[in-house]
Amino acid sequence: DIPSFVVTNATTNALVATIEVTPTYENDGVTSVGNPETFTITVNPESQVDPVVSQVLCVGETTDDIEFTTTNTDGTTTYTWTNDNPAIGLAAVGNGDIPSFVVENDTTNALVATIEVTPTYTNNGFSCVGDPETFTITVNPLGQVEPVVSQEICPGDSTDAIVFTTTNTDGTTTYAWTSDNTEFGLDASGDGNIDSFTPSLVTTSQIATIVVTPTYLNDGVLCEGNPETFTITVNPGAQVEPLASQVLCV
Repeated sequence: DIPSFVVTNATTNALVATIEVTPTYENDGVTSVGNPETFTITVNPESQVDPVVSQVLCVGETTDDIEFTTTNTDGTTTYTWTNDNPAIGLAAVGNGDIPSFVVENDTTNALVATIEVTPTYTNNGFSCVGDPETFTITVNPLGQVEPVVSQEICPGDSTDAIVFTTTNTDGTTTYAWTSDNTEFGLDASGDGNIDSFTPSLVTTSQIATIVVTPTYLNDGVLCEGNPETFTITVNPGAQVEPLASQVLCV
């Protein structure tokens, strides 16, 4: 007899061992060899799925197709997967490859979905479940900047410092701005907050429209958001034309 043993297979395909057993009958000193019987022991390889590259995207972008592959060279390998964060727009469970889809994120922080894919190798009517692989899809929110209060300045006064803020709660948000009016001392463009400054005197009312654009950075991916606009108005000094003096008789 053949005692139970643990089978091994270090290849990427099924190994088939053909065992031939020959019976021998012995009685009264006479030995008779009978016809052999054959049978097989088939050892399937471990089910396997190749590692999958993680993706980082901005909300509203489309993922790359995710096609699962294996190093196994025979049999049939199928794949099932789970997703721990359906809020990105991907179902919680599925089978087979994951076609490209538009990612979602209704929050103020990055959403990370961990997808676990499990391979199953089937050969000769027998299935073997392999070790899972995990990868992630990260969906960044767009950059966001809070509305800024417009200012109106009298001659000689200083502006309030303009500090840009965001509702996003993670990542890094930076701000770039442009101004359509440099007549009173504000630059045409800049990055970050705008410090308080004293506008130069003007002879007519000057209005600068400032457009600030937020950019959110997380996991090496930049996501530009919708701009906000506000104005700084600088008024000229109050002025009255000279008046002629008068001399009269009583």
